[in-house]
Amino acid sequence: MDMRRLIGRRFLIAVMMCVLVAPFVTAEDPALSKEEIKQFLLTAKVVHAKDSRKGITHTQRLTLSDGKITHDASFQTIDERKARMDFGNRTELNFVDSYKYNLAAYTLAEMLGVDNMLPVYVERKYGGQMGSLSWWLPVKMDEVERVQHKIPVPDTDAWNNQMYRIRVFDELVYDSDPNLTNVLIGEDWKIWRIDFTRAFRTSKDLKSPSDLVRCDRQLLEKLRILDGQAFAKRTKGYLTKDEVTGVLARRDKIVTYFQQLVTQKGEASVLY
Repeated sequence: MDMRRLIGRRFLIAVMMCVLVAPFVTAEDPALSKEEIKQFLLTAKVVHAKDSRKGITHTQRLTLSDGKITHDASFQTIDERKARMDFGNRTELNFVDSYKYNLAAYTLAEMLGVDNMLPVYVERKYGGQMGSLSWWLPVKMDEVERVQHKIPVPDTDAWNNQMYRIRVFDELVYDSDPNLTNVLIGEDWKIWRIDFTRAFRTSKDLKSPSDLVRCDRQLLEKLRILDGQAFAKRTKGYLTKDEVTGVLARRDKIVTYFQQLVTQKGEASVLY
């Protein structure tokens, strides 16, 4: 094969790859704003569906298309409530496992300016059931896989700063079933936190205050000024009054905790 034919063939392959890849966009694609992603999730046609291989909440992976963009999304419909739930080593009263908490978590993250660490969530009906639909993320592994394979992070400071935000958020939403499979890692080592169906317990206490080591300055300020009435209004239908009260009580304790930590260790050691 002469050089011109070889170059032409490679060019054709490259063009075909572009055509195949072009319809797919990622959550970080600047061509789509988060509001456009929301609109796509709410209105695009479901062209394929299959059960997800991970998780116990009967999650489905849906492929959506609006004729221009084709992208996958995660669909959760679970909405269980029990007076008592036994887990073997513990018992939880007034147990709730609900897709609505995904929507509440995303709303709260938006209000705190940390929604970039969650996928976009919307509420949508599919297959006769209401559920939360979230943008399928461009990830290479979850934190369980990283730990199991002992894969080091390339930038420890950047990694830790992301994890500090996640830990603060986890204390705020009080997830009764946090696990490392819900911490996803992107190609650029961006961390995503997903699946909050067992969050928003009514406890006014922090679950694991020892996890609160450092805090993003902007996040701490957003926590200070979080408007309880606005939060209750925006999460109406997703959270009960007691669940909202729990979030605000834990918010107060998180703010107080970091204020005390700053007094003890100095601002530079606690805030970044």
